[in-house]
Amino acid sequence: MMKVKARYDWKSTKRWFRYKYLLLLRAKGGPSKVARGFSIGLFVEMFTLPTAGFAFVLIFPLVYLLRANLPGALIGFVFGKVIYIPFSILNKQVGDWLVPKHFKIYLIHHLPHMLSNIIRGGLDLIVGGMVVGLILGVIAYFPVVLLLKFHTNRRKEKRKIRKDQLAPSNTNE
Repeated sequence: MMKVKARYDWKSTKRWFRYKYLLLLRAKGGPSKVARGFSIGLFVEMFTLPTAGFAFVLIFPLVYLLRANLPGALIGFVFGKVIYIPFSILNKQVGDWLVPKHFKIYLIHHLPHMLSNIIRGGLDLIVGGMVVGLILGVIAYFPVVLLLKFHTNRRKEKRKIRKDQLAPSNTNE
């Protein structure tokens, strides 16, 4: 007898994402810890592509050292992937402005051939991505903190109203 494959339950996936979202909002350390994580993820993503994905490894020690939230960092990393293409142009311009021409020539002549090809094409992107990523991370921190605090305060207000409605009235007649 042939088994029929069950259809995928999208409700359970939606429920899982909702659960993870609530865990993120209620993370220990509060909104600032989650926002620090988001900023770290955004910062690292801005120079991950030219490093062939190796920069992703930096997320873990940075999250630990800055006492940030790892899921928040991963969300910031994914958000950085979405906005990377328009910012890569800016990264290249900033890197070209910051990296001296003679330094690139020096590196190209003193590194192994394969590594010098990577440096030739990606040094501007790496350096520019670090600078632009740092600026973006600092700028993104504040709106994320405010958004998370707003959500937390709204949740507290709703709970207080619900508690007041459910509590028996103390009026003795």
